[in-house]
Amino acid sequence: MEERRAYIVLNMMEGVGPVKVRSLVATLGSASAVLEASMADLCRADGVGRETASRIVDQLKTLDPAAECGRASELGIRIVTCVDPEYPRMLAGIHDPPLALYVQGSLPSGHERWIAVVGTRHATHYGREFAGRLSFDLAQAGCVVVSGLARGIDTAAHSGALKARGRTVAVLGGGLDRVYPAENKPLAGTICGTGAVISEFVLGRQPDKTTFPIRNRIISGLVSGVVVVEAALRSGAIITAEQALSQGRTVFAVPGRADSPLSRGTHRLIRDGACLIESAEDVLRGFDMLFPASGRIGLQSQRFTLPALTPDEQKVVVLLQDGSCDVDGLIRQSGLDAAAVGVVLLGLEMKKVVQMLPGRVVELTAGAQDRLLCTERVG
Repeated sequence: MEERRAYIVLNMMEGVGPVKVRSLVATLGSASAVLEASMADLCRADGVGRETASRIVDQLKTLDPAAECGRASELGIRIVTCVDPEYPRMLAGIHDPPLALYVQGSLPSGHERWIAVVGTRHATHYGREFAGRLSFDLAQAGCVVVSGLARGIDTAAHSGALKARGRTVAVLGGGLDRVYPAENKPLAGTICGTGAVISEFVLGRQPDKTTFPIRNRIISGLVSGVVVVEAALRSGAIITAEQALSQGRTVFAVPGRADSPLSRGTHRLIRDGACLIESAEDVLRGFDMLFPASGRIGLQSQRFTLPALTPDEQKVVVLLQDGSCDVDGLIRQSGLDAAAVGVVLLGLEMKKVVQMLPGRVVELTAGAQDRLLCTERVG
């Protein structure tokens, strides 16, 4: 049996899981070898006893991967396994990456710019508004917004990214043919237009209280950072934040009202060292910490490639070609309003074309300056 088909089969099994499969593959040499192994050989793997080995052998008699793949194809769903090139690189690096992902839509590239925005299902008006605005700004700056398609903060996050005509990815806590909550089925369909809805669960799997914590590790595993907008002390969003920390991701938290139970989770995160944020700009600044200059590939000034710029971005770059300028000066000289200039600057920061200095002063990055000197100046 080919490797990707073997991983699909192993993903369909109950009571096995990614960690045990990894141990089995390490011991037996391949996923296909796992499916052909005897009980005795299966038991040789660390953490795999007779119960798990018996479960594998028994389920092989009943599982029908061809039927599962056929059903997925009928629904417009691709199954991406951990040996496929499309499998997200960030997710592959966690302790227990899913063996396979069911994908509807298209997975965006550039995984280092993926940011999760999560929070309570019982969000306040403040929380929904903040999550929507934050996701709008992040999407306009080129980030992929990841969330869980739940009510409340998740819905606001996906919707905000879509309003910006950006890309967003929803991670479900059940099979892709069991979208929950049902009222978000239209939203899921819209997300698939520019992003993706994904799940590790087989088709037909109903979401329940056990599947959502499992799902949350995928949300944090896909991204470089997790923003928690509103969350109680014991909540799925806090679980996602804790998993993010264990995976080496940066956690951002939004402060709220001191007397609100929905602020206690985020305030605890802040006390424990999460980055307090008040805007998308605060998250974007975090990228300097996430990706220090020595770790960036292809961003040194001598390798810098000037990205495609929108007309408004070109206006601002023209104004900065002869030197730095403060934000108020850019507003006056560009003819754009303050909100538009803010959005443009966020986009240019993400494209590594400009950098913010103290005193709200903006200047071109060294890479952009060198590239403009070597080519025709913008304008």
